[in-house]
Amino acid sequence: MAASLQPACLDLHFSGKHPPPPLKHPTFLRCVSSPNFPEPDSLTDTNLTKDQRKVVRIAWEKIVRWSRSLRAKAKTDVLERTRKVVVLGGGSFGTAMAAHVAGRKEGLEVNMLVRDSFVCESINNNHHNCKYFPEHKLPENVIATTDAKAALLDADYCLHAVPVQFSSVFLEGISDYVDPGLPFISLSKGLELNTLRMMSQIIPTALKNPRQPFVALSGPSFALELMNNLPTAMVVASKDKKLANAVQQLLASSYLRINTSSDVTGVEIAGALKNVLAIAAGIVDGMQLGNNSMAALVSQGCSEIRWLATKMGAKPTTITGLSGTGDIMLTCFVNLSRNRTVGVRLGSGETLDEILSSMNQVAEGVATAGAVIALAQKYNVKLPVLTAVAKIIDNELTPTKAVLELMSLPQVEEV
Repeated sequence: MAASLQPACLDLHFSGKHPPPPLKHPTFLRCVSSPNFPEPDSLTDTNLTKDQRKVVRIAWEKIVRWSRSLRAKAKTDVLERTRKVVVLGGGSFGTAMAAHVAGRKEGLEVNMLVRDSFVCESINNNHHNCKYFPEHKLPENVIATTDAKAALLDADYCLHAVPVQFSSVFLEGISDYVDPGLPFISLSKGLELNTLRMMSQIIPTALKNPRQPFVALSGPSFALELMNNLPTAMVVASKDKKLANAVQQLLASSYLRINTSSDVTGVEIAGALKNVLAIAAGIVDGMQLGNNSMAALVSQGCSEIRWLATKMGAKPTTITGLSGTGDIMLTCFVNLSRNRTVGVRLGSGETLDEILSSMNQVAEGVATAGAVIALAQKYNVKLPVLTAVAKIIDNELTPTKAVLELMSLPQVEEV
């Protein structure tokens, strides 16, 4: 299990306490000439020489040995002593995480608290979520219920997968059944529209317990690919390092890589604002503005997210890492993104009401966009792209006009 690995992202940028042993040749790219690393005879000669192959082989073997050594020392006691996990919400991502956790250990009870009695029966009788994953069979230790008290009774961990805008009311309704020491792992991404609160603020307030253990789970992860056991990497963030490590042990598997972070603000803000940026990216695609426009817009949006997040106390490295740039790339460029789809349809000329009435899932970026202007004013940060999305959603600006205004912004020096 990869539970003890701590690199910042999948490119094996080692920033943990146990970096791999130093390599004699840190790269085989032809950056500089070296007598020990001869260059190819010509620019078209792509075959490695015998010495080059040896360098690459040794480098890879050292990485593999380092990885295996740490995996052999990885703790598994959290998973071993966990008996019950509750998932709040029966949507696509909540279902995918319920299936993943249930598959980690036979005999582990995974309760899904759902609203729809038809979905509840489908999960319990047929082991399918008929609404979101009708063709994927769920593990038999996934049990659905509409009874909050029964779902939460004796739970060791709670995965919160209720959309942000409904979380306060929902949690207030079940607060009597929540143990004050139950760790909440938030899967929800966004900001509460009227209060600008993040989930790390919403959950303890709604439960009337400022000490409720909290972890944010975020990163580039589509529910469908998790259901198909495709390789995925995510981040768990908590101010409680021991809790973050425990959740890492609980969730990490051969196909789900879990890194840890103490930067809760950075992980949450990046996860919220990337949904707004994905709407902007979709608008560019829907208007058929081309790849140059897309690259310019997304890079500008990444800068805006970094500006705001760092003003709020986040670490810049979080925004450029897995839960920041990684999640942004996935949400902005891949058609499975709900928020990007909203943008594509807006850019194609549909109204927001038409789009939302035809969707069976929540696009968090629509509500979160409304909080962007308030946040920009509060922290005195200019966010042109993200603010333009908010104005388009409020029907105060057309996509065409927004593009003209953004292209007319002052041209500045890169810093």
